[in-house]
Amino acid sequence: MTFRLHHHPLDPPSRRVRLALGEKGIAFETVVEKPWAPRSEYLTLSPAGDVPALHLETDDQDVAIGDATAICEYLEETNPEPPLLAQDPIARAEIRRLVHWFESKMFQEVTALIVGEKAFKRLQGGGEPDSLCLRSGLHNIHGHLDYIGWLTSHRNWLAGDDLTLADLAAAAQLSCLDYLGDVPWDQHPEAKDWYARIKSRPSFRPILGDHIPGLIPSKNYANLDF
Repeated sequence: MTFRLHHHPLDPPSRRVRLALGEKGIAFETVVEKPWAPRSEYLTLSPAGDVPALHLETDDQDVAIGDATAICEYLEETNPEPPLLAQDPIARAEIRRLVHWFESKMFQEVTALIVGEKAFKRLQGGGEPDSLCLRSGLHNIHGHLDYIGWLTSHRNWLAGDDLTLADLAAAAQLSCLDYLGDVPWDQHPEAKDWYARIKSRPSFRPILGDHIPGLIPSKNYANLDF
């Protein structure tokens, strides 16, 4: 089976899927899409034009799965090792709660305001960043880093003893922000220690190799000793 992931490098849900594929050791190809201006060919795979979408091809099957959560749960069901969702229903619910926290709450309060203004607005030719949005995002990020620090002071990983989709979701958000150099790591040592652990995993290497045309990554983006 051929796995082809349609994504954008600075889209956090796309990064979560890339990390999940990497953690499970699944080889895949990538196709960069512009969700703000989807190609007609891409719309046949993902009618909404959103990213990510995972295109699966075999001799007798040709199907696309859209939405990061749907993709990750498909991967979990078809490639259960190593598990990224717990077997216990309560633990599984906690993982899903945290995924929603980072991909909804943190995205709206931080990532959309910073990455949206500094990167996607520029990529779309939308003019200068809105300084009010940037200030709000830079203020709000501290609360989320504090929360990550609190979680890791009580648990080995964000949702418990093992690395899960919750860690991948949080790392996906932060890695996009870190690409632009907008994470105040020195003020949040617990969050920094957690991120250093996940940043050093083999699944993260392709993420650290990202280079978006017109946007230079921050000097410590790919540095494991940051």
